[in-house]
Amino acid sequence: MPEIIETTVYRLDELSGAAKEKARAWYREGGLDYDWFESVYDDFERICAIIGIRLDTHPVGLFGGGTRQKPAIWFSGFWSQGDGACFEGHYSHMKGASRHIRDYAPKDTELHRVADALEAIQRRNFYQLRANVTHCGRHCHECSMSISVERDSPNRQDMTADAEDAVTGVLRGLARWLYRQLEREYEYLTSDEAVDEAISANDYTFTETGHRFG
Repeated sequence: MPEIIETTVYRLDELSGAAKEKARAWYREGGLDYDWFESVYDDFERICAIIGIRLDTHPVGLFGGGTRQKPAIWFSGFWSQGDGACFEGHYSHMKGASRHIRDYAPKDTELHRVADALEAIQRRNFYQLRANVTHCGRHCHECSMSISVERDSPNRQDMTADAEDAVTGVLRGLARWLYRQLEREYEYLTSDEAVDEAISANDYTFTETGHRFG
């Protein structure tokens, strides 16, 4: 015969310290099963547009059928030595990039350095450098990006000897910057403060030992 079993359930702030940790662990295991990184990607797209990078796109499937285009950005993290971020796209000089990036991110000195370094190497090449960035292999980090640099000179002038290494180094540095932003966002979303806020907002309940109820 059916039985009715009564269970006392608790909100997060009603649990003991050990039970709270178990409840948080439950949330961390599945609480980020959505594209939590989209805001970081959106910011990176704007930054790329400012400094002269046109990101490639790739199609992704939708739940209801069909596809939509997403920027060609990938990452893996955040626990293995080979983790990182990478992107695909095309770079060319963008006038005023150093000034505009400071307007967009006034406190981010690393982005200022990226824009300034690109401006400097472009100046030495009469602003004619272009670069193509593709992702190679299975790993996702700055060194998995293949970067080819050329000078689009009407007089067929060669680029300066330092141009290829300089542009490659800056673009890989930008990929490292992106990875740090993703890592910071992940660390925030899995922090006790953010996890507690999410659990409370969703009104999740738990048993006395911190196991999710229902």
